[in-house]
Amino acid sequence: MPFISIQIYINQYLCDCEEMSDNVLFVCVENAGRSQMAEAFFRKYAPDSFSAISAGTTPSSQVNPLVVQVMDEVGIDVTKQIPKILSDYMIRDSVKVINMGCMDKESCPSLFVDDVVDWNVSDPKGKSVDEIRKIRDSIKSQVMDLVCSIEENN
Repeated sequence: MPFISIQIYINQYLCDCEEMSDNVLFVCVENAGRSQMAEAFFRKYAPDSFSAISAGTTPSSQVNPLVVQVMDEVGIDVTKQIPKILSDYMIRDSVKVINMGCMDKESCPSLFVDDVVDWNVSDPKGKSVDEIRKIRDSIKSQVMDLVCSIEENN
């Protein structure tokens, strides 16, 4: 992706965040699988007053193609999602930060974020499509629990 497109995307993200006050941030290392699925499910099921963003400490160049496939199977398109680097701005602007789990302890987002909730979800990287479906379903279940919790508290 050319630099100018990335800059436009980043500027659009920053503008969107300033307009919304209740952001939920989903983080993992590469932002190519778990956190992308969580963001997508949250966007679909959360109250309109909430928004979601996902990021990683060392983002991949693209979303895992098998993650794209299994999300498409449940009617959610993540083909336009781009792995993003975790920033202080994202952390500060979020009412809740969810760490998806860490396989790489040196790059683990929970080392850099205070008051993080750890879901400890397996990394789909290198897994079969059937294993990724199970991970997807687990993430959906946790997101739905989060959404119920948010709706009860609002």
